[in-house]
Amino acid sequence: MSRFFVALLPPQDIQDYANQIKQYFADHYASKGALKSPPHITLQPPFEWADDNLPLLETSLKEFASRQQPVAITLKGFDAFVPRVIYINVVISKELLTLQTDLMAYAESNLGIVDKVSKTRPFAPHITVAFRDLTKQNFRAAWSEFEKRQLHFEFTADKLTLLLHDGKRWNIKSEFGFLSNE
Repeated sequence: MSRFFVALLPPQDIQDYANQIKQYFADHYASKGALKSPPHITLQPPFEWADDNLPLLETSLKEFASRQQPVAITLKGFDAFVPRVIYINVVISKELLTLQTDLMAYAESNLGIVDKVSKTRPFAPHITVAFRDLTKQNFRAAWSEFEKRQLHFEFTADKLTLLLHDGKRWNIKSEFGFLSNE
């Protein structure tokens, strides 16, 4: 069994910016946890999957993605899950909510993947830059520095990314392109 999750990854220039922020948190606030994955917006939280059944997972995600329209994403400012997590805020859009809801329903009905936590709390799209390893004291100091900091990016998400945990960090396993408008 391996651990996977499904996410939207921003373009490389935005990933580079987010990684610089993550490194800043590691250097200044001893929060290194966010460095263990590429910058991403989680759509399907981590789940266990049998390694020998990986082709079914990938084929299903490819099929799902091939029917999706690209989604406009806006990143605006910073926000937090007090008292431990600081993130780049993702502006919630109807299209993003629909994509996430549809993916969760598809994963449950076609693959038997159920995330019980997601059923009890609303989808809060974000890109984590300081993780749960941030102490409460460092959170307060960091949040006073970042809560009013300006940030604005826009991009179009046009693929799903499947990430695989190697025991230490999350790595891109596969990508599945959305419906093209050709």
